[in-house]
Amino acid sequence: MKIYTKSGDKGETSLVYGMRVPKYDPRVEAYGTCDEANSAIGLALSHMPEGNEWQEFFSVFHIVQTKLFHIGAELATPAGKEVGWKIEEADVEYLEKMIDKWDAELPALTNFVLPGGCPAGAGLHFARTVVRRAERKAISVGEQLEVNPVVIRYLNRLSDFLFVAARYVNQKMGKPEPTLHQNEKKQ
Repeated sequence: MKIYTKSGDKGETSLVYGMRVPKYDPRVEAYGTCDEANSAIGLALSHMPEGNEWQEFFSVFHIVQTKLFHIGAELATPAGKEVGWKIEEADVEYLEKMIDKWDAELPALTNFVLPGGCPAGAGLHFARTVVRRAERKAISVGEQLEVNPVVIRYLNRLSDFLFVAARYVNQKMGKPEPTLHQNEKKQ
């Protein structure tokens, strides 16, 4: 099987069920941004050390990346068609559970956290910003077409999850997270 199909050479792509749309279609933008976020997560995870102490962390992220892939499938499914992997409220609750678990191990925030830290932590911060963009694009699609409202909640919670995960990784790796100090001179 060849990886290239040549079916997109004229600026169109297929949604699930074969419906053809321009590559700039808002649904394509939304699910493409989810794919970009998923890739950013994968890149961040590639900077993580291996070992039993991180086994749960990687297991959680395997679930998260799979759900993000499912969100892309939902956004690529035309109205009136059924999606195979529907995001459910339990998926949002899972993120909340992990946020609470990891956040309980972190020091309280006293300043705004700047993206950075170790490469994995900085990468998770970057992934968070891409998820925020995916959320905005999914909301935009939802203004024109029906979008599962749980998809929007999941993306919103996913950005919170990635923020906490970045802080968690930085702390576990012993890398101080950069913060915005309130007493710095205003420019």
